[in-house]
Amino acid sequence: MTTSTTSQSFFEAMYREHADPWSFATSEYELSRYKAIVRALQHRRYQRAFEPGCSVGVLTEQLAALCEHVEAMEISPTAAARARERCGCLANVHIACGALPEQMPSGSFDLIVLSEIGYYFEAEELGQLSEQLLEQLQSNGVLLAEHWLGTSNDHILSGDHVHEILSGVAGLQLEHSERHEQFRLDRWIKG
Repeated sequence: MTTSTTSQSFFEAMYREHADPWSFATSEYELSRYKAIVRALQHRRYQRAFEPGCSVGVLTEQLAALCEHVEAMEISPTAAARARERCGCLANVHIACGALPEQMPSGSFDLIVLSEIGYYFEAEELGQLSEQLLEQLQSNGVLLAEHWLGTSNDHILSGDHVHEILSGVAGLQLEHSERHEQFRLDRWIKG
């Protein structure tokens, strides 16, 4: 029996085997994409951000400097605990263990960051999730997505396909776009 690469058990096994299985805190690639995300967001201050798939909290920690409050979520209990440890001294960060779309936090956000999470959904499911996220995004709120452009057996969709789906969501206007050698980043604003 194989484990689905979108399941909690898949991610939990990864984080139990390695403290940081994708080297989020140390790899040149990861650090460069975090830098691009922060640079793309630092043009304003955010009141309440949502970051699903926060892993061990490296980006979460950086988002805390741009936001009054960050709601982060991680499917793996082990990774969520590590993220809480990393962000423990940040009073404006709350990290929950949960999965989308079942455990969406309540309330509205003026920033939603989808960082390398979109390709773990089926296309139709990502479309529905995007519409649900849009409902919780305030008017003039920002949706930022960043995804790797490589291929992996773990991914259902390519990074480009994820961004095509997000670009098709009615009510979002593309405001900023970057294409790097290994990843792409798009920032939309809710009209």
